[in-house]
Amino acid sequence: MSGPRHADRPGHTAGSPLDPDHLEVAPGTLHETVEGWVPQLCTEEELRIALEKAFDYRGDVTLTLKDNSKIEGYVFDRVLGNSLANSFVRVMPKSAGQKLRIAYADIAALSFTGKDTAAGKSWEAWVRKYWEKKASGEGVLNLEPESLE
Repeated sequence: MSGPRHADRPGHTAGSPLDPDHLEVAPGTLHETVEGWVPQLCTEEELRIALEKAFDYRGDVTLTLKDNSKIEGYVFDRVLGNSLANSFVRVMPKSAGQKLRIAYADIAALSFTGKDTAAGKSWEAWVRKYWEKKASGEGVLNLEPESLE
């Protein structure tokens, strides 16, 4: 079969916009340190922003509801509606096995009370620790993850 090879097509040569050596590299996600933060929830927008951060957080939060009850747990999902009454967070409570669905409108306060279980545990940090241990001659090295506790 004759014809140009895929690599010979225009746009697939060095210096072209599709040259992988010249493509822009997108930055990764930057996680804020919100552990221990108690946001002010004065406006609807502040509540929505704080709950979005709670969804991204890798630890437990404490929600204080308008009836003064408190729920501590992990926010694993949220449903965004056009009002606070039809927007919800889904929480796995620390003390119960059943998942809860809580309307944004029912939330009076939020605090990031749990430990951020992934803080400082990037791949780069893990590799750096591995090579430091190996260089020091420390015992048996394995590829087991560290305990979360």
